[in-house]
Amino acid sequence: MDQNLSRKSPTEKMKTGQDGEDVAVKFLTYKGLTILHRNWRMWHKEVDIIARDGDEIVFVEVKTRRVEPVHTTDVITQSKMKNLIAAASAYITMNKVSLDCRFDVIILTGRAGKYSINYIPNAFRQYLR
Repeated sequence: MDQNLSRKSPTEKMKTGQDGEDVAVKFLTYKGLTILHRNWRMWHKEVDIIARDGDEIVFVEVKTRRVEPVHTTDVITQSKMKNLIAAASAYITMNKVSLDCRFDVIILTGRAGKYSINYIPNAFRQYLR
């Protein structure tokens, strides 16, 4: 469990995650992306944000922390990537998406109203079709 959130109740963790996703949506919209879905679920897998950026569909993982992680791998594990790829593949199939796709990560550090944003476009590559 993340050390930064382990002392919070489940409700507080959900609120922190929701706040972070709200900030991420505003940030992505400011960057010119069109938000298509939030918290899209398939089976037990979820994509925090699905957006369109020109000719690409973008699957975005959002992580909100009090302190900045040492490495991106501290918040985006191989297991998380595998689940995100599986959900993205299901989304592409279900919606007959013919666009190229990419996987972005947004790590928000701080507290509500005072987040620093680490945006990692194309954080990892997986070709889906």
